[in-house]
Amino acid sequence: MTQPLQAIILTISDTSHKGTRHDKSGPALANHLRAAGYIVPTPEILPDEREQIATRLRAVIDHHQTDVIFTTGGTGVAPRDVTPEAVRDVIDREIPGFGELMRQSGRAFTPMASLSRSLAGVSGSTLIVALPGSPKAALESLSAILELVPHVHDLLNGRTAHEIQGGE
Repeated sequence: MTQPLQAIILTISDTSHKGTRHDKSGPALANHLRAAGYIVPTPEILPDEREQIATRLRAVIDHHQTDVIFTTGGTGVAPRDVTPEAVRDVIDREIPGFGELMRQSGRAFTPMASLSRSLAGVSGSTLIVALPGSPKAALESLSAILELVPHVHDLLNGRTAHEIQGGE
């Protein structure tokens, strides 16, 4: 039996960080991940500050606190949307297919999904996925890539055998 994956959620939002808007995306993601068998502590809230986001990501990675980090928010095109840049400051390698898959899936719900700059990458043995900020878009994007996360985790941890789906 495999161990459940651990996930940390970082909500990136100036207004939620200031307490002027309740964070709905972080708790929605946490509930979804817990239902999928993940171990997830209470989501954290950070402001839209590139260096602060990157510093927190590095701290989580350096202290081996989790298998995967999901951020929510800051992936649009507004001037304060800096999450993709902060994630790129930290990752060793990007996984372009995750961003492509999240946008492709999102376009089934709204043409605005094409404006998302959501992405994923790896730093050491930690996967980082930057999801959109709205609860609906965050959950849709998470659902698009969630089945791939355990395989990425296996690969990052040296389990590189490829099994044929549906085979013996």
